[in-house]
Amino acid sequence: MVSTSRADYGHLYWVLRELQRHPGIRLSILPMAAHLAPRFGRTVQEFSADGFDVEQPLECLLDSDTDLGMAKTIGLGVLGMAERLAALRPDLLLLIADRYEMLAPASAALALRIPIAHIEGGEISEGAIDDAVRNALTKMSHLHFVSTELARRRVLAMGEEAWRVTRAGAPSLDHFQRSALPQGEKLEAALGRPLPASPWLVSIHPTTLAADPTADARALFGALDGCNEPIVISFPNADAGYQEIIELATDFCRHHAQASLHVNLGIFNYLGLLKQAALMVGNSSSGIMESPSLAMPCVNVGMRQQGRERAPNIIDAPGQVEAIRAAIEQAKKPVFRDSLAGMTNPYGDGQAGQRIAKILSDCPLGPDLLIKRALPLNANADAFVQQPD
Repeated sequence: MVSTSRADYGHLYWVLRELQRHPGIRLSILPMAAHLAPRFGRTVQEFSADGFDVEQPLECLLDSDTDLGMAKTIGLGVLGMAERLAALRPDLLLLIADRYEMLAPASAALALRIPIAHIEGGEISEGAIDDAVRNALTKMSHLHFVSTELARRRVLAMGEEAWRVTRAGAPSLDHFQRSALPQGEKLEAALGRPLPASPWLVSIHPTTLAADPTADARALFGALDGCNEPIVISFPNADAGYQEIIELATDFCRHHAQASLHVNLGIFNYLGLLKQAALMVGNSSSGIMESPSLAMPCVNVGMRQQGRERAPNIIDAPGQVEAIRAAIEQAKKPVFRDSLAGMTNPYGDGQAGQRIAKILSDCPLGPDLLIKRALPLNANADAFVQQPD
């Protein structure tokens, strides 16, 4: 299994736990990229703290804040991951989601004839390069674990054989069913500061396909200016433009006594905070995928998550100050929060880890897995129906 950042490790945690417990599986974990970067909290340490053994980590993330740095990081990752995978020769490589760094292990595995299992394919995020990465990983993979029924149909429509595609749900939701998420004093200790009962959580990342990747972040902090609510801000991810977002968040906290910026909350603290929060604002996939399990209002800013399936708790706002403020005001209304009672999360039921581990432990290895059939053009003609705008 390859993990490139705090985000995918948090999603994979219960999948790894299930695989670790299986007597017939030898689990090898290969951390790379942002996991090794002090700027992003050197999160590689979390694996050993949680009881996982790791292979030699791969440092490939350039100390850069440009798209050229992202491209070179992929290249360094391919070189390093080719060496790692050639030495290990695993029966199967497990990848998740859509981070650009994931192209490196997938490319190396493809050349080395190592089958790939991919989690969270078939989704859409039109405002980020993640969308193309996700689709590329889908076509390079041999087993698919998708989160929703619509995602399953999209993967089938890409020509993948039905037996390879399983709707497992998003594994990050397993934490709400299985993890002891910190609250109260434990959460305050992790944050290093007192935490009011119902803070706001802000998570904003560069919009990598926009002409100005940080415009949405500037609008968001402009909209929050003058807000007297307690606000916890999580660090952006390692995409081009992250440095400006860090500076915007730092300056915001300097002028707002109840706001704080945190480099790495860790998955348990992050979800514990989400569970306690009154509102989430930003453009993170966690707003789209995880907040619906808590039936909490979430304001999604800008185009980064454009095209993703949405639950009723999501309020979309363009990256404009007044539009974001209006969306926040709507989210704060008791009648809106009350309307969310009893809602379900389209991304799953919190049992994904067990489903994924079961299929991985039983999957056929060898040519039947590695060699993919070219299906007739009409084989999946009814697998995907265009959804109305």
